[in-house]
Amino acid sequence: MRVTRGLLAHAGSVVSRILRFDAPADQLLSRYFREHRALGPSERSFVAEAVFAVLRRKRSLEAAAGSAEANALVAAALVRVLGLSARALQGLVDEDLLRRLREARNTELPPAVRADLPDWLWQRLAEQHGEDEALRIAQGLLNPAPLDLRVNLARIEQSAAQTRLTEDGIEATPTPYSAAGLRVTGRPAINRHALFTEGLVEVQDEGSQLLAWLLAPRRSEMIADYCAGAGGKTLALAMLMRGTGRVYAMDISAKRLAALAPRAARAGITNVHTLLLGEDDARAKRLAGKLDRVLVDAPCSGFGTLRRNPDLKWRHGPEAIAELSAKQRRILKAAARLLKPGGRLVYATCSILHAENDAVADEFLREQPEFQAISCAELLSAQRIALDTGPRLRLFPHLHGTDGFYAAAFVKIPSG
Repeated sequence: MRVTRGLLAHAGSVVSRILRFDAPADQLLSRYFREHRALGPSERSFVAEAVFAVLRRKRSLEAAAGSAEANALVAAALVRVLGLSARALQGLVDEDLLRRLREARNTELPPAVRADLPDWLWQRLAEQHGEDEALRIAQGLLNPAPLDLRVNLARIEQSAAQTRLTEDGIEATPTPYSAAGLRVTGRPAINRHALFTEGLVEVQDEGSQLLAWLLAPRRSEMIADYCAGAGGKTLALAMLMRGTGRVYAMDISAKRLAALAPRAARAGITNVHTLLLGEDDARAKRLAGKLDRVLVDAPCSGFGTLRRNPDLKWRHGPEAIAELSAKQRRILKAAARLLKPGGRLVYATCSILHAENDAVADEFLREQPEFQAISCAELLSAQRIALDTGPRLRLFPHLHGTDGFYAAAFVKIPSG
């Protein structure tokens, strides 16, 4: 579409507001669109693409533009990320700025700027992986994420869901690892498609889907999704149990748990029971030592989801990571009490940081001698999933096409 001063002004206004980094970018963008209802779908798409391009590549765009001012960053994103020609912006953007954008070379920038990461975050990745691999990880997180669906295998086969999408002009291919996954080309309004409204598919990144296969609940077992949120993984676990047993969806947020009920009803799932932690602690304590399997997808920095939520890298600092790590340790310890001997515990995050991943899992093993580690690669192999990242699951966009995910699995040693 043709770029106008008005469109640039809208994009600049949104970027200026979001750069305060005091609220999630997607919430602020949605609020702006509600306040400017005259913007049509193509105009909203233009503004959203410009905003997220700025968030993904803020540091390199600042270097190219020689400015951190919102309107300059929007112009830089349009030229250097979204591929608009400088000619398309002539008369709308300062000529000196356009010249700088044309002449800027990323190869001359420091590694953290080329990676488009805060210095502290780049340093941690480089220490963990070495600079070359850290740069590959960072660059893999700069591109928009694909749209992944989880097919409700309890009600429809993966191939049948793919066929229905194809018949409606939506291209989708099976995901490489999850037997329930379909990766959709483009951005169709999937929430209006019959497969979605009938509960036959859910939007869920393939990496997230794999956590259900790691826990691998069996029919008629009692299990828990300890940090259930709105219940995406809860529904995947219930699907594997084919309506038998009990799945406890636990969370500290009543609002998030309330969002699970209509999703479960849509999917035809009746074996999910919500439990609000903090208010139902007595009920949770009665489950201690009784559950067969527990998934702890712990609250985390979300740095593995930067393709979807690029503002997180600017909103979270090292202090937040230290607080999250302490919270993760407490949550994992509390969730472990629910397991009976022989039960399986899976700890997972969508983070790529050692402090939230191996550091938490290793400390848990040191402090809980009644648990021992089990290999994630072997667990996935038992589910006929050919994905070996070692004893612990480590997923990265540039290697696996998923969000960044981590998981460690444990078994409670039977007594005697």
